[in-house]
Amino acid sequence: MFDIPTPRIKVPDTIRFGETIEIKALISHDMESGQRRNKDGELIPRRIINTFTCSFNSTPFFIATFGPGISANPFLSFYFRATESGVLNFKWVDDDGSEYTARHEIHLT
Repeated sequence: MFDIPTPRIKVPDTIRFGETIEIKALISHDMESGQRRNKDGELIPRRIINTFTCSFNSTPFFIATFGPGISANPFLSFYFRATESGVLNFKWVDDDGSEYTARHEIHLT
C-alpha cells in the first residue's frame, strides 16, 4: 500500500520587485519503477510522478517530466524572477492521473 504523496515547497518569505528567487519543491512519493518484485515474486506496478508543473498567475513557466529512473521523493530547485504579486501553483501528476497540488501567494515588497 502506498502512502498519500505529500508536496512541500519552499519560497522566500520576502521578495522584492525584479528579484530572482530560488524555489524548492519536493514530493514524498515512492516512485515505483515497475521493475521490482514483491515478496511473492510478482511485479510491483509502475507508479511514478511523471509530470511537474509550476505556474505563476495561471501561466506555466517551469515543466519537468520524469521517467522510471527517477529516485523516490523527487526534489526540484529552480529560479523565478518576480515582477508582480500573484500566486504560484505547483502540480505533480501521477501515472494513474492523480494530481497533487500546492500553492503559494507572492506579495512583493
